[in-house]
Amino acid sequence: MLVETVTADMKAAMKTKDKVALGAVRMLKSALFNEQIKLGHVLTADAELAVVAREMKQRVEEKTAYLNANRPDLAADVQRQIEVLQRYMPVQLSLAEVTAMVEMTIAEVGATSKADFGKVMATLMPKVQGQADGKLVNQLVQARLT
Repeated sequence: MLVETVTADMKAAMKTKDKVALGAVRMLKSALFNEQIKLGHVLTADAELAVVAREMKQRVEEKTAYLNANRPDLAADVQRQIEVLQRYMPVQLSLAEVTAMVEMTIAEVGATSKADFGKVMATLMPKVQGQADGKLVNQLVQARLT
């Protein structure tokens, strides 16, 4: 289970006194437990992945906000947190792989216009969950259906 791995990593971060990694791991562990309480049962691997992806997305948005506010010092800390969280994410698909999956899903669904966008995304997103950025997938599908 991911919670056990996160707990072990938290202990290791405490021993090495890596405050940034410790903070990121603690936030992830807290998010996992909160999700488990919210759902009322032990998290599945997909649910754990969704929590990690949500935490990762929050850090990316936070980093962007710091950079827009001209705070590179804070953005650097958030970047370090992102690097810690990436250890728990599956390997990301390349642009070529995502593009191929978009093409395959469009053919599978039989989409021909922008009106079929919802069907394509509903079929494609579970396949690439956690392995590709949702914004990128969205852009590729829109570009292909236009």
